[in-house]
Amino acid sequence: MLTIHRPLADDSRSVAVDGGRVLAVGPYAELYAAHGDRARVREWDGTLEPGRYEPDAVRLLETLYWPDPREADDLGAEPLPAASVPMTDTRWGASARRGVQRMLGRGVTAVAGPFARPPVRTAVQRSGVLIGPAPSALAPDARADFTVLAVDGSCLATVVGGRLVYRRA
Repeated sequence: MLTIHRPLADDSRSVAVDGGRVLAVGPYAELYAAHGDRARVREWDGTLEPGRYEPDAVRLLETLYWPDPREADDLGAEPLPAASVPMTDTRWGASARRGVQRMLGRGVTAVAGPFARPPVRTAVQRSGVLIGPAPSALAPDARADFTVLAVDGSCLATVVGGRLVYRRA
């Protein structure tokens, strides 16, 4: 579906997305005039930027355990060394999914790799986050990976491959 993402803080940097690709970047009025009759419009109270890159993803996902919220009473809510918890493949995969969710909540759309643990690699691949170089600039025909940032730099939303994968409540 065609979507126009309009950052209210600076709508001259609006982005039209069709499927998983950027269709156009520019002032909201121009994008709306060209595509508004068939586009959904999402307005964001922030600015649109290329997604963030996490160079330390291998360490974060393959040496730390991201506790399940149901384990918070016993383990806390913050990541801890994986060696302190009995790790199975199932636990590695679930931990990696929670770690990736936290990264998406910071606007991360690309991570460094490679990942040696198959359950971690699978979790990252299924998330849609790119394993490789930092995201490119928002430009026509580029992959639609970007983040919406609040004035304080915190992440309001993350889009990966044209899909809204995180939105702050």
